[in-house]
Amino acid sequence: MTETRLTTGDFTEENEPFTLFGAWLKEAQETEINDPNAVALATVDPDGLPNVRMVLLKDFDADGFVFYTNFESQKGREILATRKAAMCFHWKSLRRQVRLRGTVEIVSDAEADAYYQSRARGSRIGAWASKQSRPLESRFALEKAVAEFTARHPIGEIERPAYWSGFRIRPVSIEFWKDGAFRLHDRIEFRRPETAGDWSKVRMYP
Repeated sequence: MTETRLTTGDFTEENEPFTLFGAWLKEAQETEINDPNAVALATVDPDGLPNVRMVLLKDFDADGFVFYTNFESQKGREILATRKAAMCFHWKSLRRQVRLRGTVEIVSDAEADAYYQSRARGSRIGAWASKQSRPLESRFALEKAVAEFTARHPIGEIERPAYWSGFRIRPVSIEFWKDGAFRLHDRIEFRRPETAGDWSKVRMYP
């Protein structure tokens, strides 16, 4: 790229973040090779030390961004302790990223049940067999647990574990970033004082 001008007349003129996010995610679904819904999730431990890992976004709307996990995992325990989290999407093919942070709530049992039953049977078995984030003595021990739970549920529905459900991040800020020439990136941030408040928008220096 040989120009220094900033883009105009595009995403920076949007006034509502969820519609813009939906448009960007749809484009990513057409250009990313693997998992366009993959997102880095950040939490903090009791000492305030950050943890970050990749998860998969499973739903989003004006209420927030939803993913599912074992609540006894490291991220589950940390979120339940603070009820706060942050996410960062990076779509390399589009040279875009979206950052958001906010408070966290647990999805309804109906939502969790519906998503759990939509998963592959092996994934549902895995939710029972894996003691997520805890020490594993050997790969054989995991395979044995999977075999035991599979034998218990040869046919029929598999009930969702009580410790497995979803979290919804209700953002108080969402930032959209697009690569620009000579590091003169385009950045806009939507902010609101609380999760039910109105959005304001500010353009940021690169």
